[in-house]
Amino acid sequence: MEQYVIKGGSPLVGEVEIGGAKNAALGILAASIMTDETVLIENVPDVRDIKVMMQAMESIGVIIQHIDRHTVKINGRNINSQVVDGDYIKRIRASYYLIGALLGKYKSAEVTLPGGCNIGTRPIDQHLKGFRALGAKDAGVVGGGMIVAHADELKGAHIYLDMVTVGATINLMLAAVMAEGQTIIENAAKEPHVVDVANFLNCMGANIKGAGTDVIRIRGVQSLHGTEYTIIPDQIEAGTFMFAAAVTKGDVTVKNVIPKHLESISAKLMEIGCEIEESDDAVRVVATKRPLHTHVKTLPYPGFPTDMQPQITVALGLAEGTSIVTESIFENRFKYVDELTRMGASIKVESSTAIIEGVSRYTGASITAPDLRAGAALVIAGLAADGYTVVDDIRYIERGYEDFDVKLRNLGAMIEKVEDDRGIQKFKLKVG
Repeated sequence: MEQYVIKGGSPLVGEVEIGGAKNAALGILAASIMTDETVLIENVPDVRDIKVMMQAMESIGVIIQHIDRHTVKINGRNINSQVVDGDYIKRIRASYYLIGALLGKYKSAEVTLPGGCNIGTRPIDQHLKGFRALGAKDAGVVGGGMIVAHADELKGAHIYLDMVTVGATINLMLAAVMAEGQTIIENAAKEPHVVDVANFLNCMGANIKGAGTDVIRIRGVQSLHGTEYTIIPDQIEAGTFMFAAAVTKGDVTVKNVIPKHLESISAKLMEIGCEIEESDDAVRVVATKRPLHTHVKTLPYPGFPTDMQPQITVALGLAEGTSIVTESIFENRFKYVDELTRMGASIKVESSTAIIEGVSRYTGASITAPDLRAGAALVIAGLAADGYTVVDDIRYIERGYEDFDVKLRNLGAMIEKVEDDRGIQKFKLKVG
C-alpha cells in the first residue's frame, strides 16, 4: 500500500497551480449525460473520485473520450440502463447525482447507496423528499441498498430543504431542469460548485436563476443540448496549499483561483498572522512567524468550509495560546486528532468542539489518513514537523488531490510516495 514519507522543516516557497474543483466536476459530469448531444468539459481534475464517476457513467453506455488529462468529451445518447449498481460506485459520495440526472432525463433511476469518507451522517432524506415533490412517488431506499426513483412525469414543485445541503441542492436542480413548469428550491446551498453546476446546465439550455442565493428558481425546458464548459478552480485544494504555507512559515502563490471563493479562508489566515496578497486569479500567502490563536466555526458557504477544518486545526495546533474549533456540519470530523496527538499536538475534543493548546513544534511519526481532507492536513503537519513522518492510507488523499506530492515537492517540500519500508529507507538516505 502506498505511503507518503516526509522530512519536515522546509518552508514552502514558490507557485502552485490549482486544478478544477472536484465537487463541481462530479455534478457537472452527471449533468452531461442529460443531453443526447456531445459535451466538452475542460479543467477536469485527474483524481480518483472523478475516475470512479466516469467508470459508473461508462457502465450504463455513456461514451467518454479523453482529449487530454483534463479535457473530456461526453455523449449520453446511447445510455442503455438507468441502473448503476457496481461495487466501485460505493467508493464515492457523489454517485447520487446520477439519480437526479437519470430521473430528469428518463423519469427513472436506480443507484447503489453512496459511500465516500466516513466523516459523519450524510442522509439522503432531503434528496428523496424533493424527488417525491417533483413526481417520483416511490423515491426511496429498497432492499439491497439501492436508491430508486421512478415517475410517470415530472412537474415543477415548491421544495423547502429542511437543512442546507449541497448534495440535495444539486440533485434537485438536475431532476428539475426538464420537469414541466417551475421549480423553486428554498434554503438552497450557495457553494461555488452549486453555482458552477447551474451555470453548466444553463449553457446546455436549462433555465436556472438564483444559484448562489438561498432561493433557486428553475423553469423546465423540453431538452438540453451540447456545450463546451470549463470547471471552476478547486477552492479546497487552494485553501490546503494556503494553510501549508502558513504552517511551514512559507511564501506560496496559489494560482488559477477565484479569490472571492477563498475569502473566509484568507480572513482566518490573516487573523493568525499571515500576509495575504490577492490578484485577479492568484492569492499569495506569506508566513514569517508562529501562528496566532483564534476561534473558528465551520458553516455553509460563505462561512468557513468544513472541508478546511482539519487544515486550520493543524495550523492552530502550532499557535501561541488556546484556540477553539467548532464543527457544525459533520459529527465525525475530528477522527484525525488522535493521529495529530501522536505528533505532539495538545487537543481535547468535546462533542463537536476541539480545544487546542498550541505547542511549539510537531514531531514526525507514523500516522494514518482517516479521510480525504484530514489526510491532506496530516501531510501538512508532517511538513512542519521535526524529523520524518510516514502517512498511510494515502488513497483517501488521492480521491481529491491531483499530484499532491509532486506539487509539494515543486514548492521545496521533502516528500515522496513510496510502496514499502525499502522505499522509506531510500528516501531517508537520499535526503539525509
